[in-house]
Amino acid sequence: MKQLLLIVFSIIAFKASSQESLSELLKKSNTESVPYISVQELAMPKTKAVLLDAREFAEYKVSHLENAIHVGYDFFDINSTQKKLTDKSATIVVYCSLGIRSEDVAEQLKKSGYTNVFNLYGGIFEWKNKNRKVYSSEGKPTEKVHVFSEEWGKWLTKGEKIYNSNPKN
Repeated sequence: MKQLLLIVFSIIAFKASSQESLSELLKKSNTESVPYISVQELAMPKTKAVLLDAREFAEYKVSHLENAIHVGYDFFDINSTQKKLTDKSATIVVYCSLGIRSEDVAEQLKKSGYTNVFNLYGGIFEWKNKNRKVYSSEGKPTEKVHVFSEEWGKWLTKGEKIYNSNPKN
């Protein structure tokens, strides 16, 4: 019996130690060609930024940061975004679920001449994990966050995880 418990404990300990941290995931997935901005920095009252949501529309409809503009990822269009954002020196913060897709969108903005572009470190998941408010498509605070899959959902530790793209409630 002791041997069985030791084996089970060893497996659990190995799984826990083999899970990468958010920092490790972002280092592995991103080039860091766009500087990060932390949730704490963005949440400061003096930080005035245009927020761009680089997730798909179904994710955005579940919840998003207040006043965020949906620009998407799969169908991101730099030309239509440029029409919305005429001031190329404005502070722009792009976010997605964790900060991976948003880096790609932010890179396109930089290549188009925007000079003050940031990637939200940890994305909307980190925002919610730090007890910041997210808003429904009706503009009301919500606990729901679209997590896409169980693999990505592990990074959201606060709020209600929504997996389907068409939530009923």
